[in-house]
Amino acid sequence: MDAHLGPYRVIRWLGRGGMAEVQLALRLGSEGFERRVVVKCLHEHLCGNPEAERRFTEEALLGSLLDHSLIVKVLDLGRSQGRPYMALEYVDGLDLRSALAAAGPLPLPAVLYLAREVARALHYAHTLHDGWGQPLGIVHRDVTPSNILVSRSGEVKLTDFGVAKALGREATRSGIIKGKYAYMSPEQVDLGEVGPQSDVFSLGAVLYEALTGARLFAGNGPLEILERVRAASRPPLPEALRERCPQLETLLARALARDWRHRYATARAMSFELSRALAALGEVAPFEQVAQHALRASQAASGRAAAPAETHEVTLSRAVGDDIATRDWLVIDVDEEPVADSVGETTNNVY
Repeated sequence: MDAHLGPYRVIRWLGRGGMAEVQLALRLGSEGFERRVVVKCLHEHLCGNPEAERRFTEEALLGSLLDHSLIVKVLDLGRSQGRPYMALEYVDGLDLRSALAAAGPLPLPAVLYLAREVARALHYAHTLHDGWGQPLGIVHRDVTPSNILVSRSGEVKLTDFGVAKALGREATRSGIIKGKYAYMSPEQVDLGEVGPQSDVFSLGAVLYEALTGARLFAGNGPLEILERVRAASRPPLPEALRERCPQLETLLARALARDWRHRYATARAMSFELSRALAALGEVAPFEQVAQHALRASQAASGRAAAPAETHEVTLSRAVGDDIATRDWLVIDVDEEPVADSVGETTNNVY
């Protein structure tokens, strides 16, 4: 591990994925200035690979355009000894998947608040324009619990636009599925056109999981999961949830409609519905519930014995990660199936 990457002093290694590895680092300045960042580096064996470097660079350039409080910021792009790296905003918290695993389901108001914030982040990305006023046409395509961060101060942030689509920035190759199986939209599975409503569907699947603690589209292997996504069938919510928040069934039915034309037209429209459902509950500070849950989850995770990194293999390919207890609350996928992008390559990006 390099002691320095450009102006960043590496504190420790955090994890690795199909294309890159992630390290916790300090940005050093004068007069003792220090700032924690997360540095993502292209794997050494991919350095000099034009396609890998292009994808890495485009991810950083796209991320640099996303300047919103609800989206993890890309702070820098550079090279150290020929190796490309990008610096990302450090978030003192953990991802939703890890939070659910460590501390169980969030309170209902916190779930609605969290989903609303993600919808707001998506709407910002979907409607972003370039310097000439032209729409960028950004679609995240990978909205999953692992890519939603919750901080110990109650913040919610969307991360990992590594497989995002932006018009004019990507020539999508035919026959390639991008995203994670259980959170794709039916049109992604069918290799159709994706749009903002595709992200709305994925957020609906995340919302269902956060509400119930169960993954909506689960199955024995990738093919079964993809078939369930394609069918877009959904069991009803538990009666207790329906009684407490009657709007939930209608909200999920619209977000998870199989035909994208029957979903919310925009993520903003979904955020409005989530706000109305939240207001009906009468909760005034759901972000405090998010903060409390993140704190409990981080304490629970810290109590575990740190485990060495494990390699997991599935039918196509697999990302490698480390145990949550060793990560300083950084998202690194270990148990979600990335879809192969080409031989020996995966669309799953770390962080």
